[in-house]
Amino acid sequence: MSYQSSNPLVGEVEFALEGPWATYWIAFLRVVTGWWFFHAGVTKIITDGFAFSYGPAYMQQMTGTALGGIPVWMGNNLAWLIAPGVPLFETLIGLALMAGALTRLAAFGGVIFMSLFWVGNAGFGHGVVNSDLMGLLLFMTVIVLAAGRYYGLDALIEQTALVKQNPKLRYLLG
Repeated sequence: MSYQSSNPLVGEVEFALEGPWATYWIAFLRVVTGWWFFHAGVTKIITDGFAFSYGPAYMQQMTGTALGGIPVWMGNNLAWLIAPGVPLFETLIGLALMAGALTRLAAFGGVIFMSLFWVGNAGFGHGVVNSDLMGLLLFMTVIVLAAGRYYGLDALIEQTALVKQNPKLRYLLG
């Protein structure tokens, strides 16, 4: 880090991803994010099984959001998918992130969930920068930093012949 005496607000900042503390932190962030979603999903399964009726009801009440009538339509017509899908996918996303397997694909699913939660919060009663946006940013960070490659199974999966023969699979891994 350099320091300029003429302007102390100008400085060189460096963040090296190859350092051990950064890799520990990225892996920890991935596992904690996974636990967060796994816990949310598995508690719904324990409580309601795969009949999570709050999911479709929540979407049916999303009138006046930036998504317009899409979530309302989904809540009315796709309840058969949403009710079991919310707890199932939350659980699977959480498991994948904790294991670090298919991490980017799982985190993309988390981005979809958190986008719907964030945009569905029509009134933004807790502000635009709220816990839903923070969750969205966590999942995006996991994707951008390829968090599954740090102490995750994706690091091993990417060494298989299947992935080496199909390098585009790395976009789902990592």
